[in-house]
Amino acid sequence: MERKIAILGSTGSIGTQTLEIVRRNGDIRVTALAAGRNIECLEAQIREFSPELACVWDEEKAKELRVKVQDLPVKIVSGMDGLIEAALEPSAQIVVTAVVGMIGIRPTIAAMEAGKDIALANKETLVTAGHLIMDLAKRKGVRILPVDSEHSAIFQCLHGERSDRLYGGWTDDVSLGRAGQDEGQTAGNTIAKILLTASGGPFRGRTKEQLKNVQLEDALKHPNWAMGQKITIDSSTMVNKGLEVMEARWLFDVGFDQIQVVIQPQSIIHSMVEFEDGAVLAQLGTPDMKLPIQYALYYPKRRFLAGDRLDFEKLQEIRFEKPDRETFRGLALAYQAGREGGTVPTVFNAANETAVRLFLQRKISYLQIVELIERAMEGHRKAENPSVERILEAEAEAEEFVLQAASGMR
Repeated sequence: MERKIAILGSTGSIGTQTLEIVRRNGDIRVTALAAGRNIECLEAQIREFSPELACVWDEEKAKELRVKVQDLPVKIVSGMDGLIEAALEPSAQIVVTAVVGMIGIRPTIAAMEAGKDIALANKETLVTAGHLIMDLAKRKGVRILPVDSEHSAIFQCLHGERSDRLYGGWTDDVSLGRAGQDEGQTAGNTIAKILLTASGGPFRGRTKEQLKNVQLEDALKHPNWAMGQKITIDSSTMVNKGLEVMEARWLFDVGFDQIQVVIQPQSIIHSMVEFEDGAVLAQLGTPDMKLPIQYALYYPKRRFLAGDRLDFEKLQEIRFEKPDRETFRGLALAYQAGREGGTVPTVFNAANETAVRLFLQRKISYLQIVELIERAMEGHRKAENPSVERILEAEAEAEEFVLQAASGMR
């Protein structure tokens, strides 16, 4: 049966790889596409995949695109209203949320309210609004299917292992759920620990002193993964792993003490789960994002995926290391933000987004990224159980704080 999907962030790394999956399989129809400013790429996607609707964040670019595709029966929209309209495209069953940043919150919520499943690649949505998203998933009975490599790995390890409660508010022949730490052990198989793996990024093993003179070009050279600029910088600071810790807390409903980050430099083990009986299940594979994307789109079925395979005759060892939380303080700050909760994770995320943008513009130094995050957290007055409106206010406050603080650093 044909699957119908909408892709938010179609011109980015996850979006273009999702379209590769569509191209290779032939039984997925793309009904809506959304992008930021890259209308050249978006026009090519429209002509190949014939969506009903396409959104461009920038209105001026949307006007240009309307002219370019005036020969096609596609509706062009723009801005947040357009992004939400793309998420709500009536025939789409799954919305792939691959936009970068907190702009993903409103369209994700809108899609869930409409009963659509979410293939989640926008970690900021759960980091900042996890308490709202997971409650909504349960109320609406929609599935949240993780696309991040690490969370997909955990999801795959849990396949068939959890039968006590619902995961993301949906029931299947395989149901995943709470760890049971709040209400004692349950009848199902419970998670003792999530082992979230990290490559360590391009600066693994370096000291803080050695990071003082890091240049933009150095930070954009990830040893294993090909990703967008923002996430590549986040990986180098280990802030990305901190965001994944907070995301895992909501996706799998575990405490922060049950999430352990492990450095696995080869990116062969994508993550592991330790159960209450001591068994540890791991998902292994080559570093290829198309696998978790395809798994989310076809879950619970697996499909053939062309690409490299692990060769265990050549693979002589898999190494593990403990993360250096002093040098890469962004990871420690993420745990702190997650434990404090409320609007603090939003401040952590928004401060990082702003600081990374400034670093990409060469306006601050590399180490100032995490310094600005910490200062923003210290200056924030937390609000408990924030609404979407309060979350977005906290985002704006953190952005303004970082911009002002950064101006005094130059």
